[in-house]
Amino acid sequence: MKITKFNQSCLLVETNNKRFLIDPGNIGYTDSLLNEWRDIDYILITHRHGDHCNVEAINTIVKRDNAKIYTTKEVADNTDLIAPIIIKQGDIIELGDVKVEVTKAIHGFFTKMKKSGGEIFENVGYILDDGYKRLYTTSDTINFNNDYKCDILCMPFNGNGLTLGIIDGVMFAQDINPELLLPIHMEHPLPFMNPDIDKLKSEIEKAGIKYQLLNVRETINIK
Repeated sequence: MKITKFNQSCLLVETNNKRFLIDPGNIGYTDSLLNEWRDIDYILITHRHGDHCNVEAINTIVKRDNAKIYTTKEVADNTDLIAPIIIKQGDIIELGDVKVEVTKAIHGFFTKMKKSGGEIFENVGYILDDGYKRLYTTSDTINFNNDYKCDILCMPFNGNGLTLGIIDGVMFAQDINPELLLPIHMEHPLPFMNPDIDKLKSEIEKAGIKYQLLNVRETINIK
């Protein structure tokens, strides 16, 4: 399994001769990314916020690569995505030789979302299982009781109420107990939206969790 990290929660996962693009958003986006987001088979979108769902870029990929989009009804109803396939929490779909489990996710809330219309009512994560490794990307979520298991855990660490913070996030990761933790969602242009990296590293290390902080556009191979 080959994983490339992009801004925020965007991941390109390549496995079993398929290319999955997850949550391609608008933060840090330039048209040059379309050269890296190429030959895409499937696009998985967790929720409708722009940093997870760059509609124009996604539609360009769909037209060029004939990629299939999987996302929630809320995303489909509130965007102009081309022919999205609706999924929901609890679904299991077979995409090529990869099983994709649609997981629970609970997006946090800011009071100003009442006026901005930014409150998320339908949010999901995904577990990609290629028969060798399981990669779980949580979406923007606060803590919740679950029994999900994976080898690679990709999750946010904000600490501002919209997603898991450092302390509760480390607890969340400990419970899942992955082989490798990949922190994501840490490139927001507003500093208060991002975690204290030194504190994050310290707490993960104290918990004894193996992790890697990937730079944007950095790739790792998991065997």
